[in-house]
Amino acid sequence: MCFSTSLAEKLRELSWNGIPSYLRPNIWRLLLGYAPPNSDRREGVLRRKRLDYLDCVAQYYDIQDIERTDEEINMLRQIAVDCPRTVPDVSFFQQAQVQKSLERILYIWAIRHPASGYVQGINDLATPFLVVFLSEHVEGSIDNWMMSDLPSEKISGIEADCYWCLSKLLDGMQDHYTFAQPGIQRLVFKLKELVRRIDEPVSTHMEEQGLEFLQFAFRWFNCLLIREIPFHLVNRLWDTYLAEGDALPDFLVYIAASFLLTWSDNLLKLDFQEMVMFLQHLPTHNWSHSELEMVLSRAYMWHAMFNSSPSHLAS
Repeated sequence: MCFSTSLAEKLRELSWNGIPSYLRPNIWRLLLGYAPPNSDRREGVLRRKRLDYLDCVAQYYDIQDIERTDEEINMLRQIAVDCPRTVPDVSFFQQAQVQKSLERILYIWAIRHPASGYVQGINDLATPFLVVFLSEHVEGSIDNWMMSDLPSEKISGIEADCYWCLSKLLDGMQDHYTFAQPGIQRLVFKLKELVRRIDEPVSTHMEEQGLEFLQFAFRWFNCLLIREIPFHLVNRLWDTYLAEGDALPDFLVYIAASFLLTWSDNLLKLDFQEMVMFLQHLPTHNWSHSELEMVLSRAYMWHAMFNSSPSHLAS
């Protein structure tokens, strides 16, 4: 047992700094505890989980509206509205079959997690899984991928892996998506306290201008920054997220602080209205891996400095 625990820790350590794309699907399954570490058991476990997902689709999704409650009908309609709006600047996500897969994954998750149901933002969280698990079956750039080229059993296997991995991820942050989203409110409060500790001038300036952290940071935490950076960087960011495991919610605060303070000099020059506009349309569209690595390394450093004395982050 000790041996496998130390191996798991080593895997997390290596993954934190980025996973080669050809290894990423298998490593993500392992990091999330979806695939068992024992390779002899792995294929059987995944086959069973994929069949379980198909059963859920038959039971909950492939039915007439007359068999659904009003609440379920409304939830499915909201998901159907949100799917075409998901990652709108990447053409792959505009394919009807991709949107249908997203719709199924999200609806099954919502039905099986009634404490929260579907919350806008969860649609974003499914997208990295869809891209990574699809990458095992297609080649070349995402711009040229066609979901319709794949046989239906491959698509259902990809969907199943997305569903189970999304479930594993959200199990660690359940109160982020329950009523009033208290988990996210808590992270926003901690972010405000951390920024005050790291960069007093920015913190004071934002306070004097009347800018509330909820006005920009709620979306950051709700979508785990997916909407704030170019999509081609998201998988690299998620290597670190998944390597953090159960500690992810705490570490998100440090990533958000590092992300915000990338622009500390800019923010000091802006008034309330300018700051709101700036933070809602951050100039990240030309970012490469080097900018993201800088955000992560700063977050790592601040976590090492401040996490041992977390009284300033008490909620």
